[in-house]
Amino acid sequence: MTSPVHVVGGGLSGTECAWQLAERGVPVVLHEMRPVRSTPAHKSGDLAELVCSNSLRSDDPLHAAGLLKREMEAFGSLVISAARAAAVPAGSALAVDRERFAAGINAAIGSHPRIELRREEVTAIPEEEGSGDVVLGTGPLTSAAMAARLQELLGSDYLYFYDAIAPIVEGESLDRTKLFWQSRYGKGEGADYLNAPLDREQYLAFHQAVLTAEVVAPHEFEQAVFFEGCLPIEELARRGLDTLRYGPMKPVGLRAPDGRRPWAVVQLRQENLAKSQLNLVGFQSRMKWGEQQRVLAMIPGLENARFVRFGQIHRNTFVNSPVHLDRHYRVKAAPRVRLAGQITGVEGYLESAATGLAIGLYLAFERARGRAPEPFPPTTALGALARHLTESDPRHFQPANINYGLFVELDGLKKVDRRAAFARRAHGELLAWAERHGVAADPVPLLGAESPVAAAIS
Repeated sequence: MTSPVHVVGGGLSGTECAWQLAERGVPVVLHEMRPVRSTPAHKSGDLAELVCSNSLRSDDPLHAAGLLKREMEAFGSLVISAARAAAVPAGSALAVDRERFAAGINAAIGSHPRIELRREEVTAIPEEEGSGDVVLGTGPLTSAAMAARLQELLGSDYLYFYDAIAPIVEGESLDRTKLFWQSRYGKGEGADYLNAPLDREQYLAFHQAVLTAEVVAPHEFEQAVFFEGCLPIEELARRGLDTLRYGPMKPVGLRAPDGRRPWAVVQLRQENLAKSQLNLVGFQSRMKWGEQQRVLAMIPGLENARFVRFGQIHRNTFVNSPVHLDRHYRVKAAPRVRLAGQITGVEGYLESAATGLAIGLYLAFERARGRAPEPFPPTTALGALARHLTESDPRHFQPANINYGLFVELDGLKKVDRRAAFARRAHGELLAWAERHGVAADPVPLLGAESPVAAAIS
């Protein structure tokens, strides 16, 4: 009997990895400690619960995040399929109804005949007769016991950064007379975001209130190191008077109903299909909850807002992957163990799921052929993530979202042609990789009619 692969962690990387393996005939034991043991950020025992945001970033096929989605869809991604089924309007982004999304993942994993789901805390790296393959996708909130086991295995301290969660408000508590529905530049359905416009005086008062608000401080022995792609609004405000106005509060691409462009704007994105809850886009915060109630009430239309969830801060843990991992996500000191998700140093739901998909494909190929495949080319989005994890300077390693700066560079391109050229090359090389390895890949997500580079590739 074929020994199962033990996947520890039922988040996006773990569920995607388990799905890829099971769909390719490999039995899986998926371990998830919730709800037996929870974390500071999770609220339920659902698999693939989204904590910080309900967005999987841009769905533009020429954006690096949109390209990564299509590469994953080419291999039958569970996460992207569930996200599309639970999508809510979000302009050019792919955002989801969190509960519908988690329900889709739970149903798929729970009904798969080759996946055994065990609800238990894993405090040691599983041992299994046979190959003993283990995938640790325990996330940035890994339990203390497993964190200790990893530290013993890797022989070095973890790195970490602080991540902040954006607030969510009840839609019916907002004053809609001061707000308007509109997407920047009319993207998506054209009216996917609820906008709160601020004039110059309102913005200056809000900026000053953010600067002087009392925040939750880290422990004395910890240094507050924030991920640059998800900075709390207090940190942005400290960087200058206009930093918020050029960041999450930028008014470009928006016009108020009276035709004027606001001095600044706060955008709210629906959390569910009923639009009964909305999150404040880009408003990650570490202000104390009472301060959030006071400061955010200064935003027009939110004077009497009822908060479903205030912004929060939590410590995210990741390993120094350039030291410890190879391009197949294997731990160099123990190759039977692979790391997946944010603990590797990728940032974001999408990227976490992508690492799980890659590991699932690699392990399934090894089980079938008795040897490791060549890694995804670094000219593809899937390969560029591994390139970041394994080739970055270990002295300055930081988490990263997928972006074209992680790819092998293309020379001699005009800026206007750059994204299409990257996508064109990635599409071709990904399909060539699949053909060389006899791995089934659906070319439609890559070459479909919606792709602006389809003609050039085909």
